[in-house]
Amino acid sequence: MTEVSVRPIAGHVGAEIAGLSLNALDDAGFATVRDALFAHGVVFFRDQDLSHEGHIALAERFGTIDVNRFFTPVATHPQIAEVRTEPHHAQVIGGTWHTDHSYDPAPAMCSILVARELPPFGGDTLFASQTAAYEHLSDGLKVTLEGLNAWHSDASFGTGIQDERLSDDGVSQPVLHPVVIRHPQTGQKALYVNGDFTTHFEGWSRAESQPLLDYLYDYCTQPAFACRFQWEPGSVAIWDNRLVQHYAVADYQGARRLMHRVTVEGQVLGGVTA
Repeated sequence: MTEVSVRPIAGHVGAEIAGLSLNALDDAGFATVRDALFAHGVVFFRDQDLSHEGHIALAERFGTIDVNRFFTPVATHPQIAEVRTEPHHAQVIGGTWHTDHSYDPAPAMCSILVARELPPFGGDTLFASQTAAYEHLSDGLKVTLEGLNAWHSDASFGTGIQDERLSDDGVSQPVLHPVVIRHPQTGQKALYVNGDFTTHFEGWSRAESQPLLDYLYDYCTQPAFACRFQWEPGSVAIWDNRLVQHYAVADYQGARRLMHRVTVEGQVLGGVTA
């Protein structure tokens, strides 16, 4: 029997799990994955041959699939979204620090990304721990942020990448989330603002909000809180959107990169006093 191992890859975020087949995950194996995900924010797997059906089944172990309203789906499996870059594309999808679905009233729990076609070099993904970011704040700023909520909006889909990969048909009303959340399963405190979807603090103007938000965006994605994952054929990443932000590195222009993503529904997020 192959021994299962969970190996951290950075000081605050990320672990690589070996010895499990994601196509044949029993209850004990799934518990290992789930516990490692909550402990490390993002987990990585190598040498997987995850089918479309296996991808969907894995996601359903975590909860109900949240079909993204902006991405082009895989034709035969509409639960799976394409994250695709063609050689002629000037921009990549996800090429800024962000948190998936923070614009939803009940933001996504986790995202599962599978490498299907990779460029000859580059195309890594970075992840940053928002629990580590919170923990390293000054006590004074913690008090300030714990009393704030912030508005999140999906309007950037109507003003960002304008090509066939994304639709702006699903743009909806802004939603309000605590700036510091408690993880629904573990109780961990985490910062919950991101540059793509957070617009301003509740009760503050956008002009008043921007200096502090800009500070937080830079602070919470600094290298000390981050890890970098180099994709290979057969690689899979699962991340908890309540615990990390991520960033797709755009350093392979002129090459093709195709990833398949399934996102799992989450729940309304509570603040530190909830």
